[in-house]
Amino acid sequence: MMYHCIGYIFDGTVYRLYIQPKVTFSFIGMEWLQPLPGNGMYGYFWLMAVCALFFTIGLWYRFSTAMFTLLWAGSYFMQKTVYNNHHYLIFLLFIIMLMLPANAYASVDCKLKPEIKRRSMPLWYIWVFVLQIAIVYFFASVAKFYPDWLNGRFTALIIRKVRYPWITWLTFSHKFHLFIAWGGILFDLLIVPLLLYKKTRNVAAVVSVGFHLFNWAMLSIGIFPFLSLSYLVFFYPPEAIRALFLRAKPQLTEDELNATDESSKNMLRYFFIPYFVLQLTLPLRHHLIKGDVLWTEEGHRLSWRMMLKNKKGTVIFAVKDRNTNESFVYSLNKLLTKLQIKQLANKPDMIWQTAQLIKKEYENKGHDVEVYATAKVSVNSRKSKLLVNPETDLAHTSWKYFAHNDWIILYSNANKK
Repeated sequence: MMYHCIGYIFDGTVYRLYIQPKVTFSFIGMEWLQPLPGNGMYGYFWLMAVCALFFTIGLWYRFSTAMFTLLWAGSYFMQKTVYNNHHYLIFLLFIIMLMLPANAYASVDCKLKPEIKRRSMPLWYIWVFVLQIAIVYFFASVAKFYPDWLNGRFTALIIRKVRYPWITWLTFSHKFHLFIAWGGILFDLLIVPLLLYKKTRNVAAVVSVGFHLFNWAMLSIGIFPFLSLSYLVFFYPPEAIRALFLRAKPQLTEDELNATDESSKNMLRYFFIPYFVLQLTLPLRHHLIKGDVLWTEEGHRLSWRMMLKNKKGTVIFAVKDRNTNESFVYSLNKLLTKLQIKQLANKPDMIWQTAQLIKKEYENKGHDVEVYATAKVSVNSRKSKLLVNPETDLAHTSWKYFAHNDWIILYSNANKK
């Protein structure tokens, strides 16, 4: 995470997402969460990097973990122009780590306060991590069961973008597209069970390394492959991990192995069980909302629907003054960056938020306006279709959090061509 935060500073991501924009697209309901003024977000990410370093070495563990979790949550929820599922996973992992005493051994805190030192932990701590990654992989696999993934259409679109001359014979092969598609489904669905089963664990670990390194080399998805590979330690017996990483650690005594900890049981009952009920529920919520989530995006976030589609679109906003009936096309360039304009065109919630921003701009000038959007979107290089109803005044329309927004146009299966 330290590498990630510093990388975002120097590769221009912090500037593009938090400093350059005049406005940011926060999660709906969190519009109050805005970037720090000026160059403040550079300091924000440097502070996160320092917290990540302290977290790594176990210095002021609870404080540094809590601080990083809070700062990361802020950076995550204050902008969704670039949305990544692994950013959400990082947020969840830090919540988990905040609850668990990972500084109880081999940490700076143990050197400063020997009384906190513990050589063992309840076995269910390990299962918390296993269950979390199992949820991620399972829902990622289930989400891939749709025609454009199964027939290799989407994988062809992303694999053909790889422009290594020595591999184009493979990246343009339909059989390879199908191999990637079905291999991705099987990997996500089976990797956790195979890692849990002793006889297949080592082979599954090798496959996991190959899979994630392939994704890292071909798809440029940042630290996520390495974050996923770090999970392998939780699938091997504790004694194997101790022998590999903590050779000087003494063997546990029978008393330590059989010790019970009532406080940790209460944490399991009252925090982690509700936490995982929520984790199992959030990815299912789109089934309760009318329409195809692949098209409407309603219920898409926080549900592990990763790298499933290629959506491109265009959007034009028209503003009508209610007092004079004057209408004109709104120039998005004076409000948004090119990246924001590109991303919002195929996301109904961002289109709605843009209409609210335009409405607010003219309210500040003393004008009461209506705002209409004409958005056309193509999914996986198919023919573009209208995404939202161009006759709906989005400026005076409320956003529905848990139901379908009727101004998002739905199409029957017969029309999905």
